[in-house]
Amino acid sequence: MKIAYSPGADVLIIQLRDGKPTDSRDITEGVIVHLSAQGQPIEIEILDASKVIQKKDVEVSMEALFSNAN
Repeated sequence: MKIAYSPGADVLIIQLRDGKPTDSRDITEGVIVHLSAQGQPIEIEILDASKVIQKKDVEVSMEALFSNAN
Protein backbone atom coordinates (compact mmCIF):
# COMPACT_ATOMS: atom_id res chain seq x y z
CA MET A 1 0.00 0.00 0.00
CA LYS A 2 1.22 3.48 -0.86
CA ILE A 3 -0.14 6.85 0.18
CA ALA A 4 0.65 9.97 -1.83
CA TYR A 5 -0.54 13.54 -1.43
CA SER A 6 -0.40 16.26 -4.09
CA PRO A 7 -0.55 19.63 -2.33
CA GLY A 8 -1.04 21.57 -5.58
CA ALA A 9 -4.12 19.55 -6.49
CA ASP A 10 -5.07 18.82 -2.85
CA VAL A 11 -5.58 15.16 -3.73
CA LEU A 12 -4.74 12.14 -1.58
CA ILE A 13 -4.22 8.82 -3.37
CA ILE A 14 -4.21 5.56 -1.44
CA GLN A 15 -2.84 2.83 -3.70
CA LEU A 16 -4.04 -0.55 -2.50
CA ARG A 17 -2.34 -2.74 -5.12
CA ASP A 18 -0.43 -2.51 -8.38
CA GLY A 19 -2.40 -2.41 -11.57
CA LYS A 20 -3.95 -0.12 -14.12
CA PRO A 21 -7.40 1.24 -13.28
CA THR A 22 -10.00 0.60 -15.98
CA ASP A 23 -13.09 1.87 -14.17
CA SER A 24 -14.02 4.15 -11.29
CA ARG A 25 -16.93 4.68 -8.94
CA ASP A 26 -17.86 7.65 -6.80
CA ILE A 27 -18.21 6.45 -3.22
CA THR A 28 -19.36 9.81 -1.92
CA GLU A 29 -18.74 13.38 -2.98
CA GLY A 30 -15.00 13.76 -3.51
CA VAL A 31 -14.10 10.11 -2.84
CA ILE A 32 -13.48 7.88 -5.86
CA VAL A 33 -12.45 4.24 -5.96
CA HIS A 34 -10.54 3.13 -9.07
CA LEU A 35 -11.07 -0.49 -10.12
CA SER A 36 -9.17 -3.08 -12.16
CA ALA A 37 -10.72 -4.85 -15.15
CA GLN A 38 -11.70 -7.63 -12.70
CA GLY A 39 -13.53 -5.13 -10.46
CA GLN A 40 -10.92 -5.15 -7.68
CA PRO A 41 -10.18 -1.82 -5.97
CA ILE A 42 -6.75 -0.52 -7.00
CA GLU A 43 -6.74 2.91 -5.42
CA ILE A 44 -8.84 5.39 -3.53
CA GLU A 45 -8.70 9.05 -4.54
CA ILE A 46 -9.79 11.79 -2.13
CA LEU A 47 -10.38 15.22 -3.67
CA ASP A 48 -10.02 18.39 -1.56
CA ALA A 49 -8.18 16.16 0.91
CA SER A 50 -7.10 18.95 3.27
CA LYS A 51 -10.77 19.71 3.93
CA VAL A 52 -11.58 16.06 4.67
CA ILE A 53 -8.51 14.56 6.34
CA GLN A 54 -6.01 15.98 8.78
CA LYS A 55 -2.36 14.93 8.66
CA LYS A 56 -2.61 13.19 12.04
CA ASP A 57 -5.35 10.96 10.62
CA VAL A 58 -3.03 9.39 8.02
CA GLU A 59 0.17 9.14 10.02
CA VAL A 60 0.98 5.49 10.52
CA SER A 61 3.22 3.87 13.07
CA MET A 62 5.26 0.98 11.64
CA GLU A 63 5.16 -0.65 15.07
CA ALA A 64 1.34 -0.60 15.03
CA LEU A 65 1.29 -2.20 11.59
CA PHE A 66 3.37 -5.19 12.66
CA SER A 67 2.41 -5.60 16.32
CA ASN A 68 -0.59 -7.80 15.42
CA ALA A 69 1.25 -9.81 12.74
CA ASN A 70 2.16 -12.65 15.11
